[in-house]
Formats: sequence, structure tokens, C-alpha cells
Amino acid sequence: MSVATNQNDALKNYLLAALPEDEFARVKSKLEPISSKLGEAIYESGDKMDYAYFPTTAIISMLYVMENGATAEIGVVGNDGLIGNALFMGGNTTTSRAIIQSAGESFRMSAKDIKAEFALGGMFQQILLRFTQALMTQISQTAVCNRLHSVEQQLCRWLLLSHDRLDSDVLTMTHDLISNMLGVRREGVTLAAQKLAKRKLIKNIRGTIEITDRQALEEAVCECYEVVNNEYNRLLGRGLSRTFG
Repeated sequence: MSVATNQNDALKNYLLAALPEDEFARVKSKLEPISSKLGEAIYESGDKMDYAYFPTTAIISMLYVMENGATAEIGVVGNDGLIGNALFMGGNTTTSRAIIQSAGESFRMSAKDIKAEFALGGMFQQILLRFTQALMTQISQTAVCNRLHSVEQQLCRWLLLSHDRLDSDVLTMTHDLISNMLGVRREGVTLAAQKLAKRKLIKNIRGTIEITDRQALEEAVCECYEVVNNEYNRLLGRGLSRTFG
């Protein structure tokens, strides 16, 4: 990790931007800007958590790791939230692994500071609790989607959730990495991507996926995507989707 830009960029994170001016001024002084590379691990399963992370341009994936090394994504967080909920929910460790899905900037706050700020109550506490409930919905819906829906529908959901958290229509991601995220075989991801490309919803170009028809992709996705987006909008007053909400 390397130092990112300046603390005012923290306003690019929705949770931090939603704070009243006085609370943000106090919280901002405890934030450290960092830059992270694609594939970098923020923490491993079972690790003691020293920081909570508020992404601004980075996207962080939460993965469950099985004993045999197999992984599956259980949640994704970008400038809509934070990673490290366990710190203010009564724990110092987590059973999931967190890695950088899309390289970029974040701000981190020490475990001691986020616990202290949370204990003060106010909007900071409220917004962190609301986000945690929204994240729980995403995790639950991901489990349902992975069990009941096709790889193509899962890929649509994953692409839309990633797209919502990026300023670009191009995602830097190989089929191998996506298969690890979804917990399915690479061949299944490749076949699903080929189907979406044939319908001109996306373009596959050497380690990148470009979303070319956002509306059609939303029409092709299962209900899981909208359930997550609607809950986020209900709890935090902001729809993630570029067309929903």
C-alpha cells in the first residue's frame, strides 16, 4: 500500500460524505489515505483486524475461503461503504478474506479510533449500522443467487454490482478471477460471458470486460440485484444502480 491523495478525497466515500460537517471534520482527522493494487489482500480469514477501510475509488471483495483453498465472493464494497464492520460490532476478527477487486484509493481508520467514534453515537454510528444491515442483505442475497440462479445470471449481478462502484464502463478482470469470485468453474464464466457478448451486452478484451448495454444487462439479471439495491436505497437514501432507484 502507498499513500493516496489528500483527506478531502474522503468525501468520495458515500458514508463519510453523508456525515454532518462537524462529525466529518472530527472523523477526517483520524483517516489515513492509501492506494491498493489489484489482488492485494486487506486481511485474511481469522486475522486480527487493525483497520477499517472506506474505499473511494477502490473496490474490495469479501471472500469465503474453504479448507481446500476454494473461494467464493460473499460481498463487494466500493465507495458505497466500508470494510471492517466486525470492529464496531463486537469482534476483532472475521471469517472472510478481503482483497482488492479493482485497484484504487481508500481511507483507513485504526481499530481503536473507529470503536471510539462509534461509541460516541451520532450520525456516524447510525450510518455504519444502516450500512451493515444493507451489507447483510447483499451477503444473504448472494448466497441465494449462487444456489438458485444460473452462472449467466450470477455474472450479470456481479458485473452490475461492480459497475455501480466504478466511474468507468471497463472492468479490469480476467475470467479466472471472476470464477474465483463466483465460486464456479472458469469454463462456466467464459461460456456465460460469450453469451452476453453475443447479445452485445458486454465486450471481452484481454483481461477486461466492457459494459456496452447497461439497460439490457439489468433486464437480463435476476431479482437479486434489485433486492440489494432497493435495500441500500431504503436504509441509506441512495440507490446504487445507475438506472434503478
